This record gives sequence, C-alpha cells and structure tokens, in this order.
Amino acid sequence: MLRSLGQRPVTGSDEDPKVTGLRTAVSRLRRQLAALPAEFPDRGIAEDELAALAAMATADPPEILRLRRSLLLVAGAIGSVSALSHGLKEVREAVDLFGGPPRG
Repeated sequence: MLRSLGQRPVTGSDEDPKVTGLRTAVSRLRRQLAALPAEFPDRGIAEDELAALAAMATADPPEILRLRRSLLLVAGAIGSVSALSHGLKEVREAVDLFGGPPRG
C-alpha cells in the first residue's frame, strides 16, 4: 500500500470498490506523470484535472458527468504521450465502471 501518499488500506472497509479502483488508477497516473521528465504544453491541464479526479474519488458518489469531463480533459492533454497511455487507459476503465451519464 502507498502509505507515503497518505493512503490507508481499505481492506474490510465499506468503500465502493469502483471508488477504490478510481483512486488507485488516478494515483498511479499522477505518479507516472510526475516522473515523466519531458515537458509538454498541456501538462498543467493534465495535472489539474488529475487532482480534480482524485478529489472526486472521495465524493460519495462521484458525479459521473464531472468524472467524464475531467477524463476527456486529461486524455486531450496527455493523449499523445505514449509513456502515459497505459495509465490513462486504467483511469478511463475506472471511470467507465461508474456507467454513462444519466439520460434526461
């Protein structure tokens, strides 16, 4: 477990596994982005939106429309950085578990 990032084990908790998966995927992608030495024009946008996704992962339940909006912004910001493609895929899959936006 990543105690250095202030995370606590969730074993035996009542937390939704989808939320746990989202938090894990976002945290992993944030670490990958931080470790990436290359600068690119939209890096700040990606960092901001990943922070927003991390914050939303603590909401109960997260707002699906906001999750999807942030995911699109992150994908647009780092989509061409191949070193982050696997992490981005994991975040997308975690967001997809929450379902599509409500139809109205």
